[in-house]
Amino acid sequence: MRRLSKWQTVVYLVGAVLMAVGAGVSMLRWQGAPYVYALGAIGFASMQMLQRYEGRNFVIRRLRRLMLLSDVLFLVTAVLMFANQGNAFGLDALTYAKYVHNNWVVTLMVAAIIQLYTTHRIDNELQKEAKKI
Repeated sequence: MRRLSKWQTVVYLVGAVLMAVGAGVSMLRWQGAPYVYALGAIGFASMQMLQRYEGRNFVIRRLRRLMLLSDVLFLVTAVLMFANQGNAFGLDALTYAKYVHNNWVVTLMVAAIIQLYTTHRIDNELQKEAKKI
């Protein structure tokens, strides 16, 4: 895996912290929580997308694609957090409550599970690859 520079690592870590703070503070119904989360998600996902794998290991390439899917889900979570603040899509009340209201939690959970799985598996695969060399 290509390593990030120092400033990219800082953006990556600050993004992760902002995502956690934004998701946690949203439980308190603070109106600025989606902005904090979205800023963190953009920083986290963009820096993670900059990490590339130049090797030929099919398993790591597949896991990287899954990791990119989780990045997209983190960004979708930000959009749903903004939509959760009010009926931004112009839907009737029943449809809004059924499909939009608090569904950002589901996308966040799915993205976090995929992220945990891929991070653990990529690390194991890179260690196996290093032992072969």
